Order: sequence, then C-alpha cells, then structure tokens
Amino acid sequence: MVQQQALDRAFAALSDETRRGILTRLGDGPATITELAEPSGMTLTGIRKHVDVLEAAGLVTTEKVGRVRQVQLGTERLDDAMAWITFYQRLWERRLDGLEAYFTLKKGTES
Repeated sequence: MVQQQALDRAFAALSDETRRGILTRLGDGPATITELAEPSGMTLTGIRKHVDVLEAAGLVTTEKVGRVRQVQLGTERLDDAMAWITFYQRLWERRLDGLEAYFTLKKGTES
C-alpha cells in the first residue's frame, strides 16, 4: 500500500509538463528556485509550488543554502517508477512474443 501511494505521487508529479521540465533541468545539476523560474517566465511562488509537489513525491530534494533554496534530483522515486514500468514492459513483451509465436505457428500450418 505504501509503495502504491509513492508511485501514485510520483506519476501524478510527472504528469505535469512544467514539473517534467524542472526534472530535465535538474539533470544538468542542482539549481536554485530562481534559476528554475527564469527560463519558464513563471513566478518564484509558482515554481516553488511545483518543486513542493516534486519534493512530496520524492523526486527532488531541497536544501536551504544561505538565503536561497537549492533543488536537486532525488533518484529513489524515479527508480521505483522505472522498476514498475520495467515490470509491465517485460510482462507485455512476453505476451506479445507469445502472440507472435502463435501466429507464426498458425501461418505455418495453413501453408
């Protein structure tokens, strides 16, 4: 149940284009809230709200450094989301491989 809630928060956070953009930017390294807001033209308060959602989902961490808040990627939840996606990717690949084998066999018996 706890893992499902964590996945729900991660996928909900990833569903927003702005938050995905923040994660992409943080892939280059840590940034301040101001640095994250500049290219988007969004207010500091608006970016902070997006960062709060990402932090609640465990996708980023923040740390107060002097007078600014530094934001950086937190990989644990992305790892959890990737593990979930990989499980279902493999499941569907096996099913589709089985379907392909069935049609190949069926095609061979019709000839």
